[in-house]
Amino acid sequence: MLRIEHLTKNYGDKKAVDDLSLQIRPGEIYGFIGHNGAGKTTTLKSVAGILKFDEGEIYIGGISIREKPLECKKIIAYIPDNPDLYDFMTGIKYLNFIADIFGIPSEERQSRIREYADKFELTEDLAQPISAYSHGMKQKLAIISAWIHEPKLVIMDEPFVGLDPKASHTLKEMMRGLCDKGGAIFFSTHVLEVAEKLCDKIAIIKHGRLIRSGPMEEVKGDDSLEEVFLELEGE
Repeated sequence: MLRIEHLTKNYGDKKAVDDLSLQIRPGEIYGFIGHNGAGKTTTLKSVAGILKFDEGEIYIGGISIREKPLECKKIIAYIPDNPDLYDFMTGIKYLNFIADIFGIPSEERQSRIREYADKFELTEDLAQPISAYSHGMKQKLAIISAWIHEPKLVIMDEPFVGLDPKASHTLKEMMRGLCDKGGAIFFSTHVLEVAEKLCDKIAIIKHGRLIRSGPMEEVKGDDSLEEVFLELEGE
């Protein structure tokens, strides 16, 4: 579903991402962890086609994000760590706007909006302007907008920040449900307990370089993910 080959991204003299290679298969929830400034967000934005990169290649469903970005973006969704929504719109207008972009027929969009808004208990707030939403409500709206076109790959940067426990549980169920249908998830998080329980595979990045990756059980062994992460960070 996602193949990253020797990704390198520079900011001046600094290598934000240094020769990173990863592969995520259909059905996998893949966690991406590292300290602040490790290169996680740069990697995710490169995969989403937001940032140009200096070296390497990224393939989504076998398609190059560099050569055919629009084709790739039709089958992916990206949720940044701080979703930048159109505050002047109401929630429902924003979701319809996103549905228009992806060409989703009226009946399908209405069904999906109703389903996901009910899951996140946001239905009664969709008529309100986004400017009146709390951070958690905006996060829920961003998640709904990401799922509305049934993407094959969802890329998320710290998706659980701002969500209450019930909404976090709902998101976890949606992530697993998407993967059960053959999709894939690539997301960063600082909540290592969540990553340990939820992820099929994990990648740890430090100073832009991949230092450990693979199936969760192989990466952490008999230790907790937190213990492994802290040990690798200290080396």
